[in-house]
Amino acid sequence: MHAGAAAPTAERLMRSRFSAFALGLPAYLLETWHPSTRPATLELDPAQRWTRLDILSTRAGGPFDASGTVAFRAWWRTDDERGTLEETSDFVREHGRWSYVDGTVA
Repeated sequence: MHAGAAAPTAERLMRSRFSAFALGLPAYLLETWHPSTRPATLELDPAQRWTRLDILSTRAGGPFDASGTVAFRAWWRTDDERGTLEETSDFVREHGRWSYVDGTVA
């Protein structure tokens, strides 16, 4: 998906976006962010390493849905700290492509 293939589901887009954070691909993150909420720029912290993604739940977001929600926990670490980010993310599918809209951090 990082090379341009469309994610078939909201969950698959979520997983590819996590991988983009882990690989340091801000252009992909911006490309898969819905234009209505996308920031103009995105800087990733090179000291923060994303190490694990757990999908907690999904609602809709299938190949024939127009929207979906994915709840996840992402694990990160730096040289000095470790932690998790837990979020429920909203996605929409327009013209056959899923986009991240926004999320609520738990």
